[in-house]
Amino acid sequence: MVIVGIIPARYASTRFPGKPLVDIKGKPMIQHVYEKANEALDLVCVATDDERIEKAVKNFGGNVVITNANHPSGSDRCAEAIRLFERQKNIVSDVVINIQGDEPFIDPAQIQQLANLFVIPTTQIATLIKSISDREILFNANKVKVVINKNGEAMYFSRSSIPFVRNEKEENWLSAAKFYHHIGMYGYRKEILFEICKLEKSSLENAESLEQLRWLENNYKISTAITHIEGFSIDTPEDLEELLKQL
Repeated sequence: MVIVGIIPARYASTRFPGKPLVDIKGKPMIQHVYEKANEALDLVCVATDDERIEKAVKNFGGNVVITNANHPSGSDRCAEAIRLFERQKNIVSDVVINIQGDEPFIDPAQIQQLANLFVIPTTQIATLIKSISDREILFNANKVKVVINKNGEAMYFSRSSIPFVRNEKEENWLSAAKFYHHIGMYGYRKEILFEICKLEKSSLENAESLEQLRWLENNYKISTAITHIEGFSIDTPEDLEELLKQL
Protein backbone atom coordinates (compact mmCIF):
# COMPACT_ATOMS: atom_id res chain seq x y z
CA MET A 1 0.00 0.00 0.00
CA VAL A 2 1.43 3.35 -1.09
CA ILE A 3 0.69 6.15 1.39
CA VAL A 4 1.52 9.79 0.63
CA GLY A 5 1.54 12.58 3.19
CA ILE A 6 0.43 15.93 1.77
CA ILE A 7 1.19 19.11 3.75
CA PRO A 8 -0.93 22.06 2.54
CA ALA A 9 1.00 25.30 3.09
CA ARG A 10 -0.43 28.67 2.09
CA TYR A 11 1.51 31.92 2.38
CA ALA A 12 -1.56 34.12 2.78
CA SER A 13 -3.06 33.93 6.26
CA THR A 14 -5.37 36.49 7.82
CA ARG A 15 -3.93 36.05 11.30
CA PHE A 16 -0.33 35.14 10.41
CA PRO A 17 0.89 35.91 6.84
CA GLY A 18 3.94 33.90 5.79
CA LYS A 19 3.44 31.44 8.65
CA PRO A 20 5.04 28.39 6.93
CA LEU A 21 8.32 30.29 6.59
CA VAL A 22 8.72 31.60 10.15
CA ASP A 23 12.00 30.60 11.74
CA ILE A 24 11.95 28.03 14.53
CA LYS A 25 15.34 26.94 15.84
CA GLY A 26 17.05 27.86 12.58
CA LYS A 27 14.57 26.17 10.24
CA PRO A 28 11.36 27.35 8.56
CA MET A 29 8.26 25.89 10.19
CA ILE A 30 7.35 23.94 7.06
CA GLN A 31 10.68 22.09 7.28
CA HIS A 32 9.94 20.97 10.84
CA VAL A 33 6.56 19.61 9.77
CA TYR A 34 8.06 17.91 6.71
CA GLU A 35 10.81 16.20 8.69
CA LYS A 36 8.38 14.92 11.31
CA ALA A 37 6.06 13.57 8.60
CA ASN A 38 9.02 11.95 6.87
CA GLU A 39 9.76 9.97 10.04
CA ALA A 40 6.36 8.28 9.67
CA LEU A 41 5.94 8.07 5.89
CA ASP A 42 8.24 7.29 2.97
CA LEU A 43 6.51 9.75 0.65
CA VAL A 44 5.79 13.34 1.72
CA CYS A 45 4.99 16.41 -0.37
CA VAL A 46 4.21 20.05 0.38
CA ALA A 47 1.27 21.54 -1.54
CA THR A 48 1.59 25.31 -1.82
CA ASP A 49 0.33 28.20 -3.93
CA ASP A 50 3.37 30.38 -3.32
CA GLU A 51 6.80 30.41 -4.97
CA ARG A 52 8.51 31.50 -1.74
CA ILE A 53 7.35 28.36 0.03
CA GLU A 54 8.22 26.26 -3.01
CA LYS A 55 11.77 27.65 -2.93
CA ALA A 56 12.13 27.01 0.81
CA VAL A 57 11.05 23.39 0.45
CA LYS A 58 13.40 22.78 -2.45
CA ASN A 59 16.23 24.36 -0.43
CA PHE A 60 15.95 21.66 2.24
CA GLY A 61 15.51 18.90 -0.37
CA GLY A 62 11.79 18.31 0.08
CA ASN A 63 9.12 17.42 -2.44
CA VAL A 64 6.75 20.23 -3.40
CA VAL A 65 4.00 20.95 -5.92
CA ILE A 66 2.32 24.25 -6.81
CA THR A 67 -1.46 24.10 -6.53
CA ASN A 68 -4.30 26.46 -7.34
CA ALA A 69 -4.62 29.38 -4.92
CA ASN A 70 -8.42 29.27 -4.77
CA HIS A 71 -9.25 25.85 -3.35
CA PRO A 72 -12.23 26.00 -0.97
CA SER A 73 -10.73 23.44 1.44
CA GLY A 74 -7.63 21.51 2.39
CA SER A 75 -9.16 18.37 0.93
CA ASP A 76 -9.50 20.01 -2.49
CA ARG A 77 -5.87 21.13 -2.32
CA CYS A 78 -4.81 17.59 -1.41
CA ALA A 79 -6.74 16.14 -4.34
CA GLU A 80 -4.95 18.39 -6.82
CA ALA A 81 -1.61 17.86 -5.08
CA ILE A 82 -1.74 14.06 -5.21
CA ARG A 83 -2.43 14.15 -8.96
CA LEU A 84 0.54 16.45 -9.50
CA PHE A 85 2.82 14.48 -7.18
CA GLU A 86 1.98 11.15 -8.81
CA ARG A 87 2.94 12.57 -12.20
CA GLN A 88 6.08 14.15 -10.74
CA LYS A 89 7.28 10.89 -9.18
CA ASN A 90 5.67 8.47 -11.64
CA ILE A 91 3.88 6.60 -8.85
CA VAL A 92 0.36 5.41 -8.06
CA SER A 93 -0.79 6.02 -4.50
CA ASP A 94 -3.51 4.29 -2.48
CA VAL A 95 -3.93 6.55 0.55
CA VAL A 96 -3.47 10.28 1.08
CA ILE A 97 -2.86 11.78 4.52
CA ASN A 98 -3.58 15.48 4.96
CA ILE A 99 -1.06 16.77 7.52
CA GLN A 100 -1.49 20.17 9.13
CA GLY A 101 1.29 22.55 8.12
CA ASP A 102 1.16 24.58 11.34
CA GLU A 103 2.23 21.89 13.82
CA PRO A 104 6.04 22.00 13.68
CA PHE A 105 6.47 19.35 16.36
CA ILE A 106 3.71 16.95 15.37
CA ASP A 107 4.41 13.48 16.74
CA PRO A 108 5.20 11.01 13.91
CA ALA A 109 3.42 8.34 15.98
CA GLN A 110 0.12 10.12 15.35
CA ILE A 111 0.66 10.07 11.60
CA GLN A 112 1.54 6.38 11.76
CA GLN A 113 -1.51 5.67 13.91
CA LEU A 114 -3.71 7.29 11.28
CA ALA A 115 -2.00 5.40 8.46
CA ASN A 116 -2.53 2.10 10.30
CA LEU A 117 -6.32 2.50 10.07
CA PHE A 118 -6.03 1.83 6.33
CA VAL A 119 -4.81 -1.71 6.94
CA ILE A 120 -8.56 -2.34 7.31
CA PRO A 121 -9.80 -2.64 3.69
CA THR A 122 -13.16 -1.00 4.42
CA THR A 123 -11.67 2.24 5.79
CA GLN A 124 -12.71 5.14 3.55
CA ILE A 125 -11.70 8.21 5.57
CA ALA A 126 -9.86 8.27 8.89
CA THR A 127 -9.06 10.80 11.58
CA LEU A 128 -7.87 11.01 15.19
CA ILE A 129 -9.78 11.95 18.33
CA LYS A 130 -8.76 12.62 21.93
CA SER A 131 -10.66 12.19 25.17
CA ILE A 132 -11.73 15.46 26.81
CA SER A 133 -10.86 15.98 30.47
CA ASP A 134 -10.90 19.80 30.55
CA ARG A 135 -14.12 21.83 30.82
CA GLU A 136 -12.54 24.69 28.85
CA ILE A 137 -12.17 22.38 25.84
CA LEU A 138 -15.60 20.85 26.29
CA PHE A 139 -17.39 24.20 26.09
CA ASN A 140 -15.04 25.92 23.62
CA ALA A 141 -16.72 26.35 20.22
CA ASN A 142 -13.30 26.43 18.54
CA LYS A 143 -12.65 22.86 19.73
CA VAL A 144 -14.61 20.47 17.55
CA LYS A 145 -16.30 17.62 19.40
CA VAL A 146 -17.22 14.23 17.96
CA VAL A 147 -19.39 11.28 18.93
CA ILE A 148 -18.55 7.79 17.71
CA ASN A 149 -20.43 4.52 17.35
CA LYS A 150 -19.43 1.11 18.72
CA ASN A 151 -17.24 0.50 15.68
CA GLY A 152 -15.23 3.66 16.30
CA GLU A 153 -16.81 5.48 13.35
CA ALA A 154 -17.76 9.14 13.67
CA MET A 155 -21.48 9.76 13.94
CA TYR A 156 -21.38 13.55 14.17
CA PHE A 157 -18.98 16.47 14.65
CA SER A 158 -20.03 19.70 16.32
CA ARG A 159 -18.74 22.91 17.83
CA SER A 160 -21.29 22.34 20.57
CA SER A 161 -20.69 20.00 23.49
CA ILE A 162 -21.98 16.61 22.42
CA PRO A 163 -23.55 14.48 23.74
CA PHE A 164 -25.86 16.78 25.70
CA VAL A 165 -26.17 15.47 29.25
CA ARG A 166 -29.75 15.93 30.33
CA ASN A 167 -30.68 16.52 33.96
CA GLU A 168 -27.09 17.19 34.97
CA LYS A 169 -25.29 20.41 35.77
CA GLU A 170 -22.65 21.38 33.22
CA GLU A 171 -19.89 21.24 35.82
CA ASN A 172 -20.65 17.52 36.23
CA TRP A 173 -20.79 16.59 32.53
CA LEU A 174 -17.25 15.23 32.30
CA SER A 175 -17.99 12.64 34.97
CA ALA A 176 -21.43 11.82 33.56
CA ALA A 177 -20.51 11.01 29.94
CA LYS A 178 -17.61 10.37 27.56
CA PHE A 179 -16.49 13.25 25.36
CA TYR A 180 -13.96 13.46 22.54
CA HIS A 181 -12.49 16.33 20.59
CA HIS A 182 -11.27 16.12 17.03
CA ILE A 183 -7.60 16.19 16.05
CA GLY A 184 -7.59 17.86 12.62
CA MET A 185 -5.62 15.40 10.51
CA TYR A 186 -7.29 13.23 7.88
CA GLY A 187 -6.45 10.20 5.81
CA TYR A 188 -8.40 9.23 2.69
CA ARG A 189 -8.36 6.41 0.21
CA LYS A 190 -7.41 8.25 -2.94
CA GLU A 191 -10.55 7.42 -4.88
CA ILE A 192 -12.69 8.51 -1.91
CA LEU A 193 -10.80 11.81 -1.74
CA PHE A 194 -11.63 12.49 -5.39
CA GLU A 195 -15.29 11.60 -4.77
CA ILE A 196 -15.82 13.85 -1.73
CA CYS A 197 -14.26 16.81 -3.53
CA LYS A 198 -17.09 16.61 -6.06
CA LEU A 199 -19.81 16.90 -3.41
CA GLU A 200 -21.80 20.08 -3.02
CA LYS A 201 -21.74 21.88 0.32
CA SER A 202 -24.32 20.47 2.70
CA SER A 203 -26.73 22.10 5.13
CA LEU A 204 -24.96 20.74 8.21
CA GLU A 205 -21.59 21.86 6.87
CA ASN A 206 -22.94 25.36 6.34
CA ALA A 207 -24.44 25.44 9.82
CA GLU A 208 -21.33 24.29 11.71
CA SER A 209 -18.66 25.31 9.18
CA LEU A 210 -17.22 21.79 9.30
CA GLU A 211 -16.30 20.15 6.00
CA GLN A 212 -16.49 16.60 7.37
CA LEU A 213 -20.25 16.90 7.92
CA ARG A 214 -20.66 17.02 4.13
CA TRP A 215 -19.08 13.58 3.93
CA LEU A 216 -21.27 12.13 6.67
CA GLU A 217 -24.42 13.59 5.09
CA ASN A 218 -23.47 11.76 1.89
CA ASN A 219 -23.05 8.43 3.72
CA TYR A 220 -19.26 8.23 3.75
CA LYS A 221 -17.79 6.57 6.83
CA ILE A 222 -15.09 8.25 8.93
CA SER A 223 -13.07 5.82 11.03
CA THR A 224 -11.39 7.14 14.17
CA ALA A 225 -8.51 6.20 16.44
CA ILE A 226 -8.01 7.59 19.93
CA THR A 227 -4.76 9.41 20.52
CA HIS A 228 -3.38 10.51 23.88
CA ILE A 229 -1.05 13.09 22.33
CA GLU A 230 -2.02 16.77 22.33
CA GLY A 231 -0.34 18.71 19.52
CA PHE A 232 0.40 22.43 19.43
CA SER A 233 -0.69 24.35 16.35
CA ILE A 234 0.51 27.85 15.50
CA ASP A 235 -2.32 30.11 14.34
CA THR A 236 -1.00 33.51 15.40
CA PRO A 237 2.32 35.25 16.16
CA GLU A 238 1.37 34.95 19.84
CA ASP A 239 1.17 31.16 19.48
CA LEU A 240 4.70 31.19 18.04
CA GLU A 241 5.97 33.27 20.95
CA GLU A 242 4.42 30.80 23.37
CA LEU A 243 6.03 27.86 21.58
CA LEU A 244 9.45 29.49 21.56
CA LYS A 245 9.24 30.01 25.32
CA GLN A 246 8.87 26.26 25.74
CA LEU A 247 11.88 25.32 23.60
